[in-house]
Amino acid sequence: MQLNAPLSMDYSGFGFDILKRDTNSRARLGRLQTPHGDLLTPGFIFCATKAAIRGASPRDMRAVNAEIVLANTYHLLIQPGPDVVERLGGLHKFMGWDGPMLTDSGGFQIFSLGQGTESSEIKGSRPNRRNPLLLELSKKGAVFRSPRNGTKHTLTPESSIQIQRQLRPDLAVVLDECTPVHVDRDYTEKSLMLTHNWAKRSLTEFARHHDGTQALYGVVQGGIYEDLRRQGAETIASMPFFGHAVGGCLGDHKEAMYDIIEYAMRSLAKTGSKRPVHLLGIGGIRDIWEGVAMGIDTFDCVTPTRIARHGWALKRNVESFRINLRNARFREDPRPIDESCDCYVCQNFSRGYIHHLFKSHEILGLQLLTQHNIAFMVGLMSEIRSALSCGKFEEVKKDWLCG
Repeated sequence: MQLNAPLSMDYSGFGFDILKRDTNSRARLGRLQTPHGDLLTPGFIFCATKAAIRGASPRDMRAVNAEIVLANTYHLLIQPGPDVVERLGGLHKFMGWDGPMLTDSGGFQIFSLGQGTESSEIKGSRPNRRNPLLLELSKKGAVFRSPRNGTKHTLTPESSIQIQRQLRPDLAVVLDECTPVHVDRDYTEKSLMLTHNWAKRSLTEFARHHDGTQALYGVVQGGIYEDLRRQGAETIASMPFFGHAVGGCLGDHKEAMYDIIEYAMRSLAKTGSKRPVHLLGIGGIRDIWEGVAMGIDTFDCVTPTRIARHGWALKRNVESFRINLRNARFREDPRPIDESCDCYVCQNFSRGYIHHLFKSHEILGLQLLTQHNIAFMVGLMSEIRSALSCGKFEEVKKDWLCG
């Protein structure tokens, strides 16, 4: 198949300005412009996977100055379908969000339908004991069954772009194959070639209807192998994407993950340093600090809202940056979650009250913790930007991680 991917692309209406660089790392302060407003970076993208933040409304998000959300192409293909979203005015109107928005391609979800992740892998999950829903993965694309009703779907690089065109986010991501940690180097290399083929096809399809309303990110793959990550970064950086995303298998423990991200970022710093870089699916507190130091501009992760639904509140200066308000020790605790936090939840409710809500199975409990955790992440990113602005990034980073 002859691919005539464009050699250049004009992303009018979009921009990325680097406002300041840290002198001791690749960390940088930036501003990403989209048709729905600007995003200050480093920034956190909150996961509205199915076009909704669980436990928080768009008004709640705006109240704590959250700037950008993410929706998932795969899940919206399954329900309600891109045609429905398009007829109802696109994602912004559909979900009542007027700020910047990104959609990912669905590649990670397709990968999970097949071999799945291993429990020890970064971004892993429990082993899938059901029959895999992925029916076929080939150069053409992926064929899979809906987990809802068994309906067969085909997702190709072209159809992923077409679906994201219907969804109408500001930022779209190409389809890629996300390899698990246990596959060998030969498989990973072949997968990388497939991802690059899909990237070219995605660009070609994107260019056919490019009208300035969307910008496209390419994905850097390469598994756990340094040379393949370098090759992946250099190849994606050579294509006219607006931004880069680092994805795929990131190893089986934290230090390996940081090494793998560094493999990609070292190459991107040389070849595509003026483009925004997103780290797909990673957003732990330490991960964000280390990622920013390597040059990552934006992050996304379900963790802040997911753990809130299980009683966990994000907090500085505690183990793992979280406390479990379901624990009995909080039953009569009159203090707010965090006395230094000025969010609505911390200003109005006690730990004891939120403990009661969870013990009583009241939905308000998960709503309040969700709102607090979102505010915590917004505050974290604001503090990182302030540290960069005044030249104290390393000092503040050390205080957060070692204090």
